[in-house]
Amino acid sequence: MPIRDAREPYMLGAHSLNLRPRLQPMKFQQLRYLVAVHENGLNITAAARQLHTSQPGVSRQLKLLEEELGFQLFEREGRALTRTTDAGEEIISRASSILREMQNIRRTSAELRKADGGTLSIATTHTQARYVLPQVIRVFRAKYPKVRLHLHQGTSEQIAEMVARDRVDFAIATGSEELFPHLVRLPVYRWHRAVVVPRGHPLASAGKLTLKKLAEYPIVTYVFSFAGRSSLPALFETAGLSLDVALTARDSDVIKTYVRIGLGVGILARLAIDPVADGDLAVLDASHLFEGHTTWIGFRRSALLRAYMYEFIELLAPHLPRRLVREVEKLETQEEVDKILKDLIIPVRDIP
Repeated sequence: MPIRDAREPYMLGAHSLNLRPRLQPMKFQQLRYLVAVHENGLNITAAARQLHTSQPGVSRQLKLLEEELGFQLFEREGRALTRTTDAGEEIISRASSILREMQNIRRTSAELRKADGGTLSIATTHTQARYVLPQVIRVFRAKYPKVRLHLHQGTSEQIAEMVARDRVDFAIATGSEELFPHLVRLPVYRWHRAVVVPRGHPLASAGKLTLKKLAEYPIVTYVFSFAGRSSLPALFETAGLSLDVALTARDSDVIKTYVRIGLGVGILARLAIDPVADGDLAVLDASHLFEGHTTWIGFRRSALLRAYMYEFIELLAPHLPRRLVREVEKLETQEEVDKILKDLIIPVRDIP
């Protein structure tokens, strides 16, 4: 009689009796917990709060997932997670894709059941929310009254964080492309900066603006990006001039308020100047001093765009019809998108 290998399971009829403990199958809940922990900087307590569950429950599910996979997702010191392992980074990336696809499936179901309803969440800057989007949203709401709109304002860094956490459908911003590597970015319009001063200010009658003339006064302008050098300080530095920044703000209206009280010379988007409400300010052309900027709208390549989302894009940017958006939304890189759009005529918007 042959000797049975001790590692071989016993056979009972057509079934085997494996004496090793069985692991629980992987669950979508575990993937949700994993991604939440990653999004919250490896803070399990914060992740549990976001998920409306307990910290021990999250920790247990992560351990069960690691046992199922057969390797560690995180390095630990005591109970604290200190670093994501290389294998963990790969699993988190794939888990995030799975969860997004699950969201897309739910959206597809909702669209098939109710094509004229749903939600649309947009993250953008104050300038877009205050001076560009009101007319677009008014028309959109008239056509899709059952769509619930959520408008979130912030800096480019804050918008990027909302995108990373899958909190929004669209991001609308200017520049800072390095913060949004996973988005399909489509150009909406170009704009220029202008200089504003109170009427009677010396610059109002000083003739054509130069950087040297501007450098003689304190400046009030937008918050500089924390991701890389802002083009404004770099421009003055290249010209060998010192930039005296009296105040930075996210809000164009705040900038104009402090210009009015004499804090400094304002540099802001020309489209954020209302010819009527800002009639007390002198608006000086600065298009020859500063390069133009392009505002874009972006969404994840893996996102499912519903019919009303294509409509919103076209209302915001008529040169981006649904046909063109559908052509570029599945491309794998932004370089491919830019190549398709290289001959697109992008409108200039300098007046609100």
